[in-house]
Amino acid sequence: MRRVLSPDPETTAALGARVASLLFEGAVVLLSGDLGAGKTCFSQGLARGLGVVGTVQSPTFVLVMEYPEARVPLRHADLYRLDRAEEAVALGIEERVGYDGAWVIEWSDRFPQLWPDDRLELRFAHAELGRVIEAVATGPKHAPLLDAFGAAS
Repeated sequence: MRRVLSPDPETTAALGARVASLLFEGAVVLLSGDLGAGKTCFSQGLARGLGVVGTVQSPTFVLVMEYPEARVPLRHADLYRLDRAEEAVALGIEERVGYDGAWVIEWSDRFPQLWPDDRLELRFAHAELGRVIEAVATGPKHAPLLDAFGAAS
């Protein structure tokens, strides 16, 4: 596990861009944490790091935004408004995640049964001096993504 302190939104976005530099087709980045903890800011930095131009917003109401122009086609999902895993399955998320581009999924902890075994999990939490982000890679394909977080702490 790696743990970093992000004192401001700019640092959180920069961390997203560093992770983006290591992303690959089939990558799965799962984000969890309280409202306002930095998930969307991280996702915006990740999208910018992949070369996405224009507005990058949390897809809270559309659920999935796709950025095919990115260096690795990016799918950005926000599951906050879903109540049941079946709703995510109906969107085709379960069959596309891990295969169709790189995925960054906010509120992924709501449906843990949907995700592949090999993934990068990021947990965001409010801290006195900003945000704490804990990163865990659950398999060999995603382990190199931990390098974006620096030395283990």
